[in-house]
Amino acid sequence: MAEKKRKPILDYAVYLAVRSTVCVLQALPMSMAYAFASFLAALAYRVDQRHRKVAAENLGFAFPEKSAAEIDLLVRGCYLHFCKVAIEIARLPRVFHVTNWRKYAKLVGGEKILSALFGERAVLVVTAHLGNWELAGFALGLFGFKTYAIARVLDNPHIEEYLKRFRQATGQTIIAKKDDFDRLNAVLKTGAKVATLGDQDAGPRGVFVDFLGRPASAHKAVALMAMEFDAVMIVIGVPRVGEGLKYEIVCEDAIDPRDYASRGDAVKAITQRYHDALARLIAKYPEQYFWLHRRWKTQPVAKKKKAGDSRAAGVSPPSLNTSAG
Repeated sequence: MAEKKRKPILDYAVYLAVRSTVCVLQALPMSMAYAFASFLAALAYRVDQRHRKVAAENLGFAFPEKSAAEIDLLVRGCYLHFCKVAIEIARLPRVFHVTNWRKYAKLVGGEKILSALFGERAVLVVTAHLGNWELAGFALGLFGFKTYAIARVLDNPHIEEYLKRFRQATGQTIIAKKDDFDRLNAVLKTGAKVATLGDQDAGPRGVFVDFLGRPASAHKAVALMAMEFDAVMIVIGVPRVGEGLKYEIVCEDAIDPRDYASRGDAVKAITQRYHDALARLIAKYPEQYFWLHRRWKTQPVAKKKKAGDSRAAGVSPPSLNTSAG
């Protein structure tokens, strides 16, 4: 499929609008900025019907025991949380410093994180669209760690460059998800510390694992990289734990690929384990997960039975519910 032709003037106008909004948000008192986030979340919930329905369906699959009213409350909470996160990211460089970081963040399982980061082996930091994942990369750079992060390049080149400057402001280096494969391999060979989001749909060629009670297609590359480069994998989440800008950087699991070296199903086993860790974090903070994206978009294809076998068994051929998640 041919790429959609960009409109440079429109791209730049959008960029100027974003920069102007950021300037206003940085100038406002925090209470007023959060009030604006609440207004924006209520507006988005009302007008964004498509993603609202996706979120409700995803939550319904993940938490079948919850009522429709409880699901709707979580959907509203999801919109509110990420509107707050957007505002916090805009203000982060002005308020979050090496001298006051404890006011805003706390390490949980910090010994596992620091042991991996100070070690000589490569490290894969695996996280999800949970809490404020941008804060983790910003903080690690602020603490003096040389890290890399795999990220998708945004379509708008001006916003991409602006966001890239923010992400790299404290020493983190961004590696493009699709175009920098050789560079990624090169840094992992040197024992680099690389962060990636591990909860994205991988399409029909992915490995299927259980994620929050439903099959999900996951990228094999994370586990393959851990095995190929002997990289320790630390699974983290950055949930909000209090009013305002108060987060925890939580190490939910530490996975050593050496423990799976003799297993024929090592890729799937490692992938399942880090999804289990992410699922535990999401279950604890459900309103802080990005339910609006179609994580369960790809579902396993049902194996077809021979018509004769179905008739002989007295049953109809199976059907598969492939509704998007």
